[in-house]
Amino acid sequence: MNLYILRHGIAVEPGAPGYENDSERPLIPKGERRLRAAAAAMEKLELSFDLVLSSPFVRARQTAEIVVKELKLKRRLQLSDALTPGGSMKNLIQLLNELKPAPESVLLVGHEPCLSRLISLLVAGGENAAFEMKKGGLCKLEVENLRAGQCAKLAWLLTPAQLELMA
Repeated sequence: MNLYILRHGIAVEPGAPGYENDSERPLIPKGERRLRAAAAAMEKLELSFDLVLSSPFVRARQTAEIVVKELKLKRRLQLSDALTPGGSMKNLIQLLNELKPAPESVLLVGHEPCLSRLISLLVAGGENAAFEMKKGGLCKLEVENLRAGQCAKLAWLLTPAQLELMA
């Protein structure tokens, strides 16, 4: 399985007036622009996803919706609480393993520090390896047998600036 991991784009700052609830913070226009560029880069890389699984938090859902729209992946977007801040990696891995038929390519859209911890867990076997996902950054993991431990190879980790240069 190819597991792609995308951090949500630039959003309204935490605690901004009108957005005291963290789950309701939307993307800002700059974040939306950068994500459209990231989606254009994904298209140039000829990426396609059997499933786009996103945190239901507004900024992550909007991020996933931009990618789904730009790559014309209608009906492939699903939401999962396992990708929210503090979500369960164990539940996420179980959810992915239970998908039938097993997907070849999945895009996960979520938040920090959970995404870096997930990458660390799958690549290094623990949650303490120093990976940093920038807002709008994209990572590719190649996984033979998905489990909660070292099971993946880091193929690449791209920053939003690198994705913009590719668009």
